[in-house]
Amino acid sequence: MVAMPELSVVVLAADNEQRAVLQVLVDGTNVAHCNYAGAHFPATSTDPALRRVVTIAPDVVLVDIPRDDPSSSLHAIELLRQEMPETPVFAFGPISQPHLIVSAMRAGAREFIERPTTTTELLEAFVRLTSAQRKTRSDSGKRGKVFAVINAKGGSGATTTAVNLALALQGSLGSTALIDLAPLGHAALHLNAKPQFTVADALRNLHRLDSSLLESFMTQQDKGLHLLAGATMPAVDTSNSELARLFDMLIGHYHYVVVDLSTRMDATARLVCSLSETVLLVAQADVASLWSAARMVQYLCETGGRERIRLVLNRFRKVPGFEDRDTESAVGAKLLWKIPNHYFAISAGIDRGSPAMRHGSSEVARAFSGLASTLTEYDDVSKRTARSMFRSI
Repeated sequence: MVAMPELSVVVLAADNEQRAVLQVLVDGTNVAHCNYAGAHFPATSTDPALRRVVTIAPDVVLVDIPRDDPSSSLHAIELLRQEMPETPVFAFGPISQPHLIVSAMRAGAREFIERPTTTTELLEAFVRLTSAQRKTRSDSGKRGKVFAVINAKGGSGATTTAVNLALALQGSLGSTALIDLAPLGHAALHLNAKPQFTVADALRNLHRLDSSLLESFMTQQDKGLHLLAGATMPAVDTSNSELARLFDMLIGHYHYVVVDLSTRMDATARLVCSLSETVLLVAQADVASLWSAARMVQYLCETGGRERIRLVLNRFRKVPGFEDRDTESAVGAKLLWKIPNHYFAISAGIDRGSPAMRHGSSEVARAFSGLASTLTEYDDVSKRTARSMFRSI
Protein backbone atom coordinates (compact mmCIF):
# COMPACT_ATOMS: atom_id res chain seq x y z
CA MET A 1 0.00 0.00 0.00
CA VAL A 2 1.26 3.48 -0.88
CA ALA A 3 0.23 6.00 1.77
CA MET A 4 1.26 9.30 3.22
CA PRO A 5 4.64 8.56 4.84
CA GLU A 6 4.70 8.44 8.63
CA LEU A 7 6.64 11.33 10.10
CA SER A 8 9.08 10.80 12.95
CA VAL A 9 8.46 13.45 15.61
CA VAL A 10 10.31 14.62 18.73
CA VAL A 11 8.38 16.55 21.39
CA LEU A 12 10.12 18.94 23.81
CA ALA A 13 7.95 20.34 26.61
CA ALA A 14 8.88 21.18 30.18
CA ASP A 15 5.33 20.74 31.44
CA ASN A 16 4.52 17.07 31.99
CA GLU A 17 0.84 17.41 31.11
CA GLN A 18 1.51 19.40 27.96
CA ARG A 19 4.18 16.90 26.87
CA ALA A 20 1.72 14.02 27.27
CA VAL A 21 -0.99 15.91 25.36
CA LEU A 22 1.33 16.63 22.44
CA GLN A 23 2.35 12.96 22.25
CA VAL A 24 -1.30 11.91 22.04
CA LEU A 25 -2.08 14.55 19.42
CA VAL A 26 0.88 13.54 17.25
CA ASP A 27 -0.02 9.85 17.30
CA GLY A 28 -3.68 10.72 16.75
CA THR A 29 -2.98 12.25 13.33
CA ASN A 30 -2.19 8.75 11.97
CA VAL A 31 0.49 10.30 9.74
CA ALA A 32 3.11 10.85 12.45
CA HIS A 33 4.55 9.05 15.46
CA CYS A 34 6.22 10.51 18.54
CA ASN A 35 9.63 8.81 18.76
CA TYR A 36 10.82 10.73 21.80
CA ALA A 37 9.39 13.21 24.31
CA GLY A 38 11.80 15.23 26.44
CA ALA A 39 11.31 17.57 29.40
CA HIS A 40 14.62 19.41 29.00
CA PHE A 41 15.31 22.24 26.54
CA PRO A 42 18.91 21.96 25.25
CA ALA A 43 21.04 24.95 26.34
CA THR A 44 24.33 24.36 24.48
CA SER A 45 25.56 22.56 21.39
CA THR A 46 27.08 19.87 23.62
CA ASP A 47 23.95 19.37 25.68
CA PRO A 48 23.08 15.63 25.89
CA ALA A 49 19.43 16.49 25.19
CA LEU A 50 20.41 18.07 21.87
CA ARG A 51 22.72 15.17 21.00
CA ARG A 52 19.86 12.74 21.59
CA VAL A 53 17.55 14.62 19.23
CA VAL A 54 20.27 14.80 16.58
CA THR A 55 20.83 11.05 16.87
CA ILE A 56 17.11 10.33 16.42
CA ALA A 57 17.10 12.54 13.28
CA PRO A 58 13.34 13.24 13.38
CA ASP A 59 11.31 14.66 10.52
CA VAL A 60 9.81 17.31 12.83
CA VAL A 61 10.59 18.71 16.29
CA LEU A 62 7.71 20.15 18.33
CA VAL A 63 8.73 22.70 20.96
CA ASP A 64 6.27 23.91 23.59
CA ILE A 65 6.86 27.54 24.65
CA PRO A 66 5.93 28.20 28.30
CA ARG A 67 3.99 31.39 28.89
CA ASP A 68 5.88 32.38 32.04
CA ASP A 69 9.48 31.80 30.85
CA PRO A 70 9.83 31.38 27.07
CA SER A 71 13.55 32.20 26.83
CA SER A 72 14.89 28.65 27.28
CA SER A 73 12.53 27.20 24.67
CA LEU A 74 13.30 29.98 22.16
CA HIS A 75 17.04 29.38 22.65
CA ALA A 76 16.43 25.67 22.13
CA ILE A 77 14.77 26.40 18.78
CA GLU A 78 17.85 28.39 17.72
CA LEU A 79 20.15 25.51 18.69
CA LEU A 80 18.01 22.96 16.88
CA ARG A 81 18.05 25.02 13.69
CA GLN A 82 21.85 25.44 13.93
CA GLU A 83 22.52 21.76 14.49
CA MET A 84 19.71 20.40 12.27
CA PRO A 85 19.07 23.05 9.57
CA GLU A 86 17.01 20.68 7.42
CA THR A 87 14.67 19.64 10.24
CA PRO A 88 11.56 21.82 10.63
CA VAL A 89 10.62 23.01 14.11
CA PHE A 90 7.00 23.66 15.11
CA ALA A 91 6.44 25.96 18.09
CA PHE A 92 3.40 25.73 20.37
CA GLY A 93 2.30 28.66 22.47
CA PRO A 94 -0.37 31.24 23.33
CA ILE A 95 -1.39 33.10 20.17
CA SER A 96 -2.51 36.04 22.36
CA GLN A 97 1.12 37.15 22.63
CA PRO A 98 2.19 38.43 19.16
CA HIS A 99 5.74 39.20 20.31
CA LEU A 100 6.16 35.54 21.28
CA ILE A 101 5.10 34.42 17.81
CA VAL A 102 7.57 36.82 16.19
CA SER A 103 10.37 35.66 18.51
CA ALA A 104 9.68 31.99 17.75
CA MET A 105 9.72 32.58 13.99
CA ARG A 106 12.93 34.61 14.25
CA ALA A 107 14.50 31.80 16.26
CA GLY A 108 13.78 29.47 13.34
CA ALA A 109 10.35 27.93 13.92
CA ARG A 110 8.64 26.95 10.69
CA GLU A 111 5.13 27.06 12.19
CA PHE A 112 3.60 28.61 15.29
CA ILE A 113 0.57 26.64 16.46
CA GLU A 114 -1.84 27.99 19.05
CA ARG A 115 -2.06 26.18 22.37
CA PRO A 116 -4.30 24.37 23.13
CA THR A 117 -4.39 22.72 19.73
CA THR A 118 -6.28 19.80 18.21
CA THR A 119 -5.39 16.73 16.19
CA THR A 120 -6.94 18.36 13.11
CA GLU A 121 -4.84 21.52 13.42
CA LEU A 122 -1.68 19.49 13.91
CA LEU A 123 -2.53 17.25 10.96
CA GLU A 124 -3.04 20.33 8.75
CA ALA A 125 0.41 21.57 9.78
CA PHE A 126 1.95 18.19 8.86
CA VAL A 127 0.11 18.24 5.51
CA ARG A 128 1.43 21.75 4.76
CA LEU A 129 4.92 20.57 5.58
CA THR A 130 4.87 17.46 3.39
CA SER A 131 3.23 19.38 0.53
CA ALA A 132 5.98 22.00 0.63
CA GLN A 133 8.69 19.33 0.82
CA ARG A 134 7.32 17.57 -2.25
CA LYS A 135 7.68 20.75 -4.28
CA THR A 136 11.38 21.04 -3.45
CA ARG A 137 12.42 17.42 -4.00
CA SER A 138 14.47 16.68 -7.06
CA ASP A 139 11.94 14.09 -8.18
CA SER A 140 8.95 16.39 -7.64
CA GLY A 141 8.06 16.03 -11.31
CA LYS A 142 7.06 12.43 -10.56
CA ARG A 143 4.38 13.59 -8.15
CA GLY A 144 1.07 14.90 -9.39
CA LYS A 145 -0.51 18.29 -8.83
CA VAL A 146 -3.88 18.94 -7.23
CA PHE A 147 -6.21 21.67 -8.47
CA ALA A 148 -9.14 22.32 -6.13
CA VAL A 149 -12.26 24.01 -7.51
CA ILE A 150 -14.72 25.60 -5.10
CA ASN A 151 -17.76 27.87 -5.37
CA ALA A 152 -17.92 31.38 -4.00
CA LYS A 153 -21.62 30.64 -3.52
CA GLY A 154 -24.05 28.00 -4.71
CA GLY A 155 -24.56 27.88 -8.46
CA SER A 156 -21.38 29.74 -9.39
CA GLY A 157 -20.21 26.88 -11.60
CA ALA A 158 -17.53 24.98 -9.68
CA THR A 159 -18.65 21.57 -10.96
CA THR A 160 -18.83 22.80 -14.56
CA THR A 161 -15.35 24.28 -14.19
CA ALA A 162 -13.90 21.17 -12.56
CA VAL A 163 -15.37 18.79 -15.16
CA ASN A 164 -14.24 20.82 -18.16
CA LEU A 165 -10.81 21.59 -16.68
CA ALA A 166 -10.24 17.87 -16.05
CA LEU A 167 -11.28 17.06 -19.62
CA ALA A 168 -8.97 19.78 -20.96
CA LEU A 169 -6.02 18.48 -18.93
CA GLN A 170 -6.67 14.89 -19.96
CA GLY A 171 -7.11 15.84 -23.61
CA SER A 172 -3.84 17.73 -23.84
CA LEU A 173 -1.64 16.15 -21.17
CA GLY A 174 -3.24 12.86 -20.11
CA SER A 175 -3.08 11.06 -16.75
CA THR A 176 -5.78 13.16 -15.08
CA ALA A 177 -8.26 12.22 -12.35
CA LEU A 178 -11.43 14.09 -11.41
CA ILE A 179 -12.39 13.65 -7.75
CA ASP A 180 -15.92 14.63 -6.72
CA LEU A 181 -15.96 15.78 -3.10
CA ALA A 182 -19.12 17.87 -3.39
CA PRO A 183 -21.63 17.40 -0.56
CA LEU A 184 -23.82 15.71 -3.17
CA GLY A 185 -21.86 14.68 -6.26
CA HIS A 186 -22.99 15.93 -9.68
CA ALA A 187 -19.84 15.41 -11.76
CA ALA A 188 -21.09 12.03 -13.01
CA LEU A 189 -24.28 13.69 -14.29
CA HIS A 190 -22.26 16.30 -16.16
CA LEU A 191 -20.36 13.48 -17.87
CA ASN A 192 -23.36 11.20 -18.39
CA ALA A 193 -21.46 8.58 -16.41
CA LYS A 194 -22.91 5.71 -14.40
CA PRO A 195 -20.23 4.95 -11.82
CA GLN A 196 -20.27 1.73 -9.85
CA PHE A 197 -18.11 3.15 -7.06
CA THR A 198 -17.67 6.46 -5.25
CA VAL A 199 -15.13 8.27 -3.07
CA ALA A 200 -16.67 6.50 -0.08
CA ASP A 201 -15.63 3.10 -1.48
CA ALA A 202 -12.02 4.23 -1.85
CA LEU A 203 -11.94 5.62 1.68
CA ARG A 204 -13.49 2.46 3.14
CA ASN A 205 -10.75 0.39 1.52
CA LEU A 206 -7.73 2.54 2.39
CA HIS A 207 -6.23 -0.29 4.41
CA ARG A 208 -5.73 -2.34 1.23
CA LEU A 209 -5.68 0.38 -1.43
CA ASP A 210 -2.98 0.11 -4.07
CA SER A 211 -2.75 1.51 -7.61
CA SER A 212 -4.76 -1.32 -9.16
CA LEU A 213 -7.57 -1.11 -6.63
CA LEU A 214 -7.61 2.68 -6.91
CA GLU A 215 -8.12 2.43 -10.67
CA SER A 216 -10.87 -0.11 -10.20
CA PHE A 217 -12.87 2.47 -8.24
CA MET A 218 -12.55 4.94 -11.12
CA THR A 219 -15.01 5.43 -13.99
CA GLN A 220 -13.13 5.96 -17.24
CA GLN A 221 -14.26 8.84 -19.43
CA ASP A 222 -13.22 10.80 -22.51
CA LYS A 223 -9.72 10.04 -23.75
CA GLY A 224 -8.88 8.26 -20.51
CA LEU A 225 -10.09 10.72 -17.88
CA HIS A 226 -10.66 8.88 -14.59
CA LEU A 227 -13.60 9.93 -12.42
CA LEU A 228 -13.86 9.06 -8.74
CA ALA A 229 -17.54 9.83 -8.30
CA GLY A 230 -19.07 11.74 -5.44
CA ALA A 231 -21.64 10.77 -2.86
CA THR A 232 -25.18 10.09 -4.03
CA MET A 233 -26.45 10.61 -0.50
CA PRO A 234 -25.13 13.06 2.12
CA ALA A 235 -21.80 11.54 3.10
CA VAL A 236 -20.59 10.57 6.54
CA ASP A 237 -17.73 12.77 7.75
CA THR A 238 -14.30 11.45 6.85
CA SER A 239 -11.22 11.99 8.97
CA ASN A 240 -8.55 14.30 7.62
CA SER A 241 -5.93 11.61 8.01
CA GLU A 242 -7.89 9.29 5.69
CA LEU A 243 -8.25 12.02 3.07
CA ALA A 244 -4.56 12.84 3.32
CA ARG A 245 -3.66 9.19 2.67
CA LEU A 246 -6.04 8.99 -0.29
CA PHE A 247 -4.60 12.12 -1.88
CA ASP A 248 -1.06 10.93 -1.33
CA MET A 249 -1.92 7.90 -3.43
CA LEU A 250 -3.70 9.99 -6.07
CA ILE A 251 -0.76 12.32 -6.66
CA GLY A 252 1.54 9.34 -6.84
CA HIS A 253 -0.60 7.81 -9.59
CA TYR A 254 -1.80 10.76 -11.72
CA HIS A 255 -0.07 13.80 -13.17
CA TYR A 256 -3.10 15.96 -12.38
CA VAL A 257 -5.91 15.64 -9.86
CA VAL A 258 -8.87 18.01 -10.19
CA VAL A 259 -11.13 18.16 -7.13
CA ASP A 260 -14.69 19.44 -7.24
CA LEU A 261 -15.39 20.84 -3.76
CA SER A 262 -18.55 22.58 -4.97
CA THR A 263 -20.11 24.41 -2.00
CA ARG A 264 -18.09 22.73 0.78
CA MET A 265 -17.04 25.02 3.61
CA ASP A 266 -15.61 22.66 6.19
CA ALA A 267 -12.43 20.96 7.40
CA THR A 268 -12.37 18.75 4.29
CA ALA A 269 -12.37 21.81 2.02
CA ARG A 270 -9.53 23.41 3.95
CA LEU A 271 -7.46 20.22 3.96
CA VAL A 272 -7.85 19.68 0.21
CA CYS A 273 -6.97 23.33 -0.41
CA SER A 274 -3.84 22.85 1.73
CA LEU A 275 -2.87 19.90 -0.48
CA SER A 276 -3.51 21.82 -3.70
CA GLU A 277 -1.09 23.49 -6.05
CA THR A 278 -3.80 26.02 -6.94
CA VAL A 279 -7.27 26.67 -5.53
CA LEU A 280 -9.72 27.93 -8.14
CA LEU A 281 -12.43 30.01 -6.50
CA VAL A 282 -15.30 30.25 -8.98
CA ALA A 283 -17.44 33.39 -8.80
CA GLN A 284 -19.46 35.71 -11.00
CA ALA A 285 -18.99 39.43 -11.49
CA ASP A 286 -21.89 40.53 -9.30
CA VAL A 287 -21.94 42.04 -5.82
CA ALA A 288 -23.35 39.01 -3.98
CA SER A 289 -20.94 36.58 -5.62
CA LEU A 290 -17.86 38.73 -5.03
CA TRP A 291 -18.91 39.35 -1.41
CA SER A 292 -19.23 35.59 -0.90
CA ALA A 293 -15.87 35.03 -2.63
CA ALA A 294 -14.19 37.39 -0.16
CA ARG A 295 -15.70 35.45 2.76
CA MET A 296 -14.49 32.15 1.25
CA VAL A 297 -10.96 33.53 0.88
CA GLN A 298 -11.01 34.60 4.51
CA TYR A 299 -12.22 31.16 5.65
CA LEU A 300 -9.78 29.13 3.54
CA CYS A 301 -6.84 31.31 4.59
CA GLU A 302 -7.35 30.90 8.32
CA THR A 303 -4.73 28.16 8.18
CA GLY A 304 -2.56 29.94 5.58
CA GLY A 305 -2.17 29.50 1.83
CA ARG A 306 -3.59 32.74 0.41
CA GLU A 307 -0.96 32.64 -2.34
CA ARG A 308 -2.54 29.46 -3.75
CA ILE A 309 -6.03 30.92 -4.24
CA ARG A 310 -6.92 32.24 -7.68
CA LEU A 311 -10.23 33.72 -8.81
CA VAL A 312 -12.05 32.38 -11.88
CA LEU A 313 -14.94 34.51 -13.13
CA ASN A 314 -17.63 32.34 -14.68
CA ARG A 315 -20.37 33.58 -17.06
CA PHE A 316 -18.22 36.65 -17.51
CA ARG A 317 -19.52 39.80 -19.11
CA LYS A 318 -17.61 43.05 -19.10
CA VAL A 319 -19.07 45.62 -16.71
CA PRO A 320 -18.26 49.19 -17.79
CA GLY A 321 -16.15 51.00 -15.23
CA PHE A 322 -15.35 47.84 -13.25
CA GLU A 323 -11.76 46.71 -13.88
CA ASP A 324 -9.91 43.50 -12.98
CA ARG A 325 -8.07 45.26 -10.17
CA ASP A 326 -11.43 46.25 -8.65
CA THR A 327 -12.46 42.59 -8.64
CA GLU A 328 -9.18 41.50 -7.05
CA SER A 329 -9.45 44.20 -4.41
CA ALA A 330 -13.02 43.21 -3.55
CA VAL A 331 -12.20 39.50 -3.20
CA GLY A 332 -8.64 39.59 -1.86
CA ALA A 333 -7.33 37.14 -4.48
CA LYS A 334 -5.64 37.36 -7.86
CA LEU A 335 -7.86 36.98 -10.92
CA LEU A 336 -6.59 34.06 -13.01
CA TRP A 337 -9.19 33.42 -15.72
CA LYS A 338 -12.54 34.36 -17.21
CA ILE A 339 -15.08 31.95 -18.67
CA PRO A 340 -17.44 33.64 -21.16
CA ASN A 341 -21.17 33.73 -20.57
CA HIS A 342 -22.81 30.97 -22.62
CA TYR A 343 -25.28 29.99 -19.94
CA PHE A 344 -27.92 28.34 -22.13
CA ALA A 345 -25.38 26.24 -24.07
CA ILE A 346 -23.69 25.13 -20.82
CA SER A 347 -27.05 24.39 -19.17
CA ALA A 348 -28.19 22.33 -22.15
CA GLY A 349 -24.88 20.46 -22.11
CA ILE A 350 -25.34 19.59 -18.44
CA ASP A 351 -28.85 18.27 -19.16
CA ARG A 352 -27.46 16.05 -21.95
CA GLY A 353 -24.34 15.01 -20.03
CA SER A 354 -22.21 16.59 -22.76
CA PRO A 355 -19.66 19.09 -21.35
CA ALA A 356 -18.30 21.99 -23.39
CA MET A 357 -14.91 20.29 -23.80
CA ARG A 358 -16.59 17.62 -25.92
CA HIS A 359 -17.20 20.42 -28.42
CA GLY A 360 -13.64 21.62 -28.80
CA SER A 361 -14.31 24.42 -31.26
CA SER A 362 -16.69 26.41 -29.02
CA GLU A 363 -15.61 29.62 -27.32
CA VAL A 364 -16.22 28.14 -23.88
CA ALA A 365 -14.16 25.02 -24.70
CA ARG A 366 -11.28 27.22 -25.82
CA ALA A 367 -11.56 29.13 -22.54
CA PHE A 368 -11.22 25.92 -20.50
CA SER A 369 -8.31 24.77 -22.66
CA GLY A 370 -6.65 28.11 -22.00
CA LEU A 371 -7.18 27.72 -18.27
CA ALA A 372 -5.58 24.26 -18.35
CA SER A 373 -2.61 25.62 -20.32
CA THR A 374 -2.14 28.48 -17.87
CA LEU A 375 -2.16 26.16 -14.85
CA THR A 376 0.44 23.83 -16.41
CA GLU A 377 2.52 26.39 -18.29
CA TYR A 378 5.78 25.55 -16.55
CA ASP A 379 5.28 21.82 -16.05
CA ASP A 380 7.75 19.40 -17.61
CA VAL A 381 4.89 17.17 -18.69
CA SER A 382 3.31 20.00 -20.70
CA LYS A 383 6.59 20.64 -22.50
CA ARG A 384 6.89 16.98 -23.41
CA THR A 385 3.40 16.89 -24.86
CA ALA A 386 3.16 20.31 -26.46
CA ARG A 387 3.37 18.88 -29.97
CA SER A 388 0.13 16.98 -29.63
CA MET A 389 -2.85 18.61 -27.93
CA PHE A 390 -4.67 15.28 -27.70
CA ARG A 391 -1.89 12.92 -26.79
CA SER A 392 -2.35 10.83 -23.64
CA ILE A 393 0.55 9.99 -21.39
